Amino acid sequence: MSGKKPTLSDAGRAEAEARRAREAAALRENLRKRKAQARAREKPGPSSAAGQPPPRDPHGEA
Repeated sequence: MSGKKPTLSDAGRAEAEARRAREAAALRENLRKRKAQARAREKPGPSSAAGQPPPRDPHGEA
């Protein structure tokens, strides 16, 4: 057994780089959505400002 590590072909390197780029873009989008959700939870919604009870969970969970 030789001490060489397996190497990727040019096509394999391109695919791996494209996959990393897609994953990075997906992580950035996920972070953007989570930040928007956190901001939305921080400020009171129009129903709470009007003194109405919060909406009921359609699945009946607490």
